[in-house]
Amino acid sequence: MATTEQITRERSVGELFGELANETGTLVRQEVRLATTEMSQKAAYAGKTSLRVVAGGAFGLVALMILAVAVMFLLGLVMPLWGAALITTGIFGIVAGALAYSGIAAIKRANLRPTETIGSLKDDKQWTTNLIH
Repeated sequence: MATTEQITRERSVGELFGELANETGTLVRQEVRLATTEMSQKAAYAGKTSLRVVAGGAFGLVALMILAVAVMFLLGLVMPLWGAALITTGIFGIVAGALAYSGIAAIKRANLRPTETIGSLKDDKQWTTNLIH
């Protein structure tokens, strides 16, 4: 036969486990919200820096088309026009590549890992481990 103290103790343990389950569910929902927010911010940053790569390519192309003609005609005064075209193409190609490389390097430097979420999950793991033991 169970005593009143045993019934009270069992109910308290049951209530504690119910509270733990409720708090864990809340914690998981909060972590998902944090991860979503953090990844949205990082994706927006990656999108903005990607625009620099595209802008570098576009400016390189425009510069190649406009300035190449001017340089080609200038070089064409002292050499065959086909040689002037090759030299001009090489120069402007290098400039366009440097701009695109700059944008790609900026994307690589960006830390796109959800560091806040990872840190929070580690804290949650430690909290849960301490609670169980």
